[in-house]
Amino acid sequence: MSYVDEVYERVVAQNPGEAEFHQAVKEVLDSLKLAIDANEEKYRKMALLERLVEPERIISFRVPWVDDDGQVQVNKGYRVQFNSAIGPYKGGLRLHPSVNQSILKFLGFEQVFKNSLTGLPIGGGKGGSNFDPKGKSDREVMAFCQSFMTELSKYIGADQDVPAGDIGVGAREIGFLYGQYKRLTGLYEGVLTGKGLTYGGSLVRTQATGYGLVYIVDEMLKKNGKELAGKTVVISGSGNVAIYATEKAQQLGAKVVALSDSNGYVYDKDGIKLDVVKEIKEVRRGRIKEYVDKVPTAVYTEGKGIWTIPCDIALPCATQNELNLDDAKALKSNGCFAVAEGANMPSTREATDFFLENGMLFMPGKAANAGGVATSALEMSQNSERLSWSFEEVDEKLHKIMVDIFAKADDAAKRYGVAGNYVVGANIAGFEKVVDAMTAQGIV
Repeated sequence: MSYVDEVYERVVAQNPGEAEFHQAVKEVLDSLKLAIDANEEKYRKMALLERLVEPERIISFRVPWVDDDGQVQVNKGYRVQFNSAIGPYKGGLRLHPSVNQSILKFLGFEQVFKNSLTGLPIGGGKGGSNFDPKGKSDREVMAFCQSFMTELSKYIGADQDVPAGDIGVGAREIGFLYGQYKRLTGLYEGVLTGKGLTYGGSLVRTQATGYGLVYIVDEMLKKNGKELAGKTVVISGSGNVAIYATEKAQQLGAKVVALSDSNGYVYDKDGIKLDVVKEIKEVRRGRIKEYVDKVPTAVYTEGKGIWTIPCDIALPCATQNELNLDDAKALKSNGCFAVAEGANMPSTREATDFFLENGMLFMPGKAANAGGVATSALEMSQNSERLSWSFEEVDEKLHKIMVDIFAKADDAAKRYGVAGNYVVGANIAGFEKVVDAMTAQGIV
């Protein structure tokens, strides 16, 4: 049995019932086989993979808070501090009923390689709670956030662990969390990213993941003799990533024709009117079906099926495992030639394999959606220097980081004889840096 297979079997045995974590480890280790086989004896002796797949620390805690009826509620809180070989733990906090240890370990594991790819000194972590902010009053959200941070504050710091936002954690939640951290510690430091511009936030952070996604797609197309301008794009989701991927794609001359949410999707053959979407999602926090009330020529469809819409480029930006093998086949048969992941692991393993086997350009999430965490790291830099860079400065740095990430993935794929396989390339490029740092620091 190969070293990779041994370690994967160990992960499954020692982490029962954690399907999402198993999937993430399997996909990454399989794609790293070329690099691992070349150094198997050395890595075995150091138990390098065993250390790589085991989080350095998992913190689990209860979060009691009082709702507007005076009833005490209790949620579960987590922080998975996965790997700090190249810098302080960095990764978002997710507030959603689906949050559990398996999902956070999967996200934290992916974050290690994603953060490494940015070229910035940040390790990987993830956290959150099964609290659902939807339908809660501002006071209830504040009560939860203050209770959550009261415990989390013991384990984080600007040079230790720097959380950010994720699903369910936007500007409101970050503000409440930061206020409580400051109140508890007396420190005004860059302990959270995604902060408001009035208290240490960075310009472009809101746009960063969506913009970064389109920047790397643009670079991938250019290096493969194609261009983004004039292409038809389908984007799943209608949250922050999807909105700003749409914005940047439109700026670069593409036509985005569809967006979705958990209820269904909207198709606008004339191109999505972004001002309408922003008003629905960012101002009123409504549902995407309301789009057809403002744009009667658009069509709303309840349920799944967004990937049946003909397009040149597909950008899954909603959630994990949203795009399966049947979806991949539908995209291919309808003329799609490029897919890039704006969400974390939105394509199933079978879908990813289909894209690669059929010669489609495919950029995995750890490379394609790294713009968000890259700009979070730029926010950390600004906080440390007590500076605030202009929108243009941050956007230029983001663009360069995404171009560099493509170059690293492309180079690693070519070095290992699998040119064009950016899944293998991105994983190996991220892995090599982390492994070099772990090796240099001894057995820790």
